[in-house]
Formats: sequence, C-alpha cells, structure tokens
Amino acid sequence: MMEFIFALAVGILTASGVWLLLRPRTFQVIIGLSLLSYAVNLFIFGMGRLRIGVPPVLENAEAVDPAFYADPLPQALVLTAIVISFAMTALFLVVLLASRGLTGTDHVDGREDAQ
Repeated sequence: MMEFIFALAVGILTASGVWLLLRPRTFQVIIGLSLLSYAVNLFIFGMGRLRIGVPPVLENAEAVDPAFYADPLPQALVLTAIVISFAMTALFLVVLLASRGLTGTDHVDGREDAQ
C-alpha cells in the first residue's frame, strides 16, 4: 500500500508540474519546475528502497546481506538536488522580476493577449 501512495504522490507532482509548465505566466512556470524537481527527488529517493528503521551504513567489514541496510547514495543525491534546486529557483525568481520590470508583464512570451 505504501508503494501505491508513493507512486501516486510522484505522479500527481509530475502531472501538476507539467500542467504548470504549460501555463502562460512566468511565475506558474517556475512553480511547475519546482514541482517537477520535487517529483524527481522523490523518485530518486524511492529508488533507494523505502525502508524504515534500518541503518544506512554497514557496521563491519564481513559479508552481510545488503537487504538489511538502506542505500545512502539516493539520500545524498536528493540532498544535493534540493540545494541546487533552491539556488535555481532563486535565480529564476530574479530573472522573473527583471523580465517583468523590463517588459511590464509576466507572460512567457512578453506580451499580453488581446481579449
């Protein structure tokens, strides 16, 4: 059941991110990119086996069954991706504010549609 909920959460984040990427406003595009990065982070984290209460590091050098341990590599990759996505979101917001200041609109193509 936990795998289904996890897959559903990744799917909803991905679908919401793609939908927001296709919107005409730049802020919605930035939020869509953030949602997609969250979905990818969850996917990478899930590839390390969803285990609760197990240590991530081998304690001794003898031959052990790796099924009793969590994989630390996806955790390290997700932690690095969170830091990078935070910096990229800040950069995108600065570019959004500069673009809005220059063009006077927040549309992706730089012009308002006549309605």
